[in-house]
Amino acid sequence: MSTPVEKFGIGGGSGRPGEDAYLGMLKSATKTPEQAKRSRNTGIAYFIASAITIVIFARGEGGDATFGLGGESSFSVASVPLAWIVAVSLAVLGGVQIMRGTGKWTNALMAAAGLLFIFTFMAWAAAGTQFSLTGTLHDSLKAATPLVLGALGGIMCERSGIINIAIEGMLLGGAFTSAVVGSIFNIWAGIAAAMVVGSLLALLLAWLSIRFQVDQVIVGFAINFFVLGLTSFLDSRVLTKNPEYNGVKTVPEWEIPLLSDIPIIGPILFEQTFYVYVALILVGIIGWALFKSKWGLRTRAVGEHPEAAGTVGIDVIRRRYLNLAMAGAIVGFGGSWWTADVGRFNENITNGRGFIALAVVIVGRWNPFGALLAALLFGFANALALKFSFLGTGIPSEFLEMSPFLVTLIVVASFGRGARPPAALGKPYEQK
Repeated sequence: MSTPVEKFGIGGGSGRPGEDAYLGMLKSATKTPEQAKRSRNTGIAYFIASAITIVIFARGEGGDATFGLGGESSFSVASVPLAWIVAVSLAVLGGVQIMRGTGKWTNALMAAAGLLFIFTFMAWAAAGTQFSLTGTLHDSLKAATPLVLGALGGIMCERSGIINIAIEGMLLGGAFTSAVVGSIFNIWAGIAAAMVVGSLLALLLAWLSIRFQVDQVIVGFAINFFVLGLTSFLDSRVLTKNPEYNGVKTVPEWEIPLLSDIPIIGPILFEQTFYVYVALILVGIIGWALFKSKWGLRTRAVGEHPEAAGTVGIDVIRRRYLNLAMAGAIVGFGGSWWTADVGRFNENITNGRGFIALAVVIVGRWNPFGALLAALLFGFANALALKFSFLGTGIPSEFLEMSPFLVTLIVVASFGRGARPPAALGKPYEQK
């Protein structure tokens, strides 16, 4: 059936550049039903954010919010005028999104609008007081570290074709092991033991998924519940009665000479524990190796087309086992972060952060660099929740505690759509 454009002789690739260009413009201006639905939903979200800004942030006397940048540097904003400006901007953006759409700028505008909304929220909470922006960003990077490490392990597993729902269990197992072994010997022995336990749990996931072809999602949840139950039992029956097995020295922050003196950036990046530096280095190494090395090419082949990889001589089963063992070690190392941070193990100390790390994998599009950015967003939400709990904003503590998970839902719903996992992810494979 011909389109109106084709009836006038300019459709179907006429070969005339001007007409083909015009046809392309018409096609690009036409939305599919799915695109129209997404534009409408995004516009509604802008209107909701605008309404929240007016009802909550723009009411009352407000005051100036002062944001500290380290040392004596700071800047101030008037919270109520800022709220009105942002509310109007969000409303206009919502109207444009519904009527015309924003095309390729949609995600960028959503991110910018989200940052404006968060900044307005911060100004409202800090009205009349001082808010340490560098301190919050420092804590954001710190809180993002175990999420980055958990996500890196998840990326290595899922790029190999194995779904890793068990990140939470590996983190929790690493935290418990590092506390016990670190108390008996030292924190470094505890970290090494945590990596071993993480590898063993990952190999258990691989063995059940590959050897017996058990549903990988079910196996992952089973490992999570097993580790949660076991660590809770041992914590109440062993560690509570023997506190000498649950006390390790915390890892201090390393202040890098000269670099830590850089204004704003120095206190954020160069006054952190070694966990942060290791996580950032691993992001670079795994990101490069995954897309630039033979190992990465073979790993991606195993996760995308294992049958084709097998026909060219790649041992798919062996590579999956090896990759999961390495991934488990990284996640176990991430689990030891909690013990090194607080100096002891508490029941369910990870508190579901493994599931947030799984969301980081998806939002980051199975890419280490994308995962780093996503983890920083969730770390920022966690740092803000802690900061707001001390500012006396009147927000219930229960809401602040659940805010990282609420952010997870919003981000996955907004940016997780269209994420394409490895083609063979979760599919059983038999060596031929």
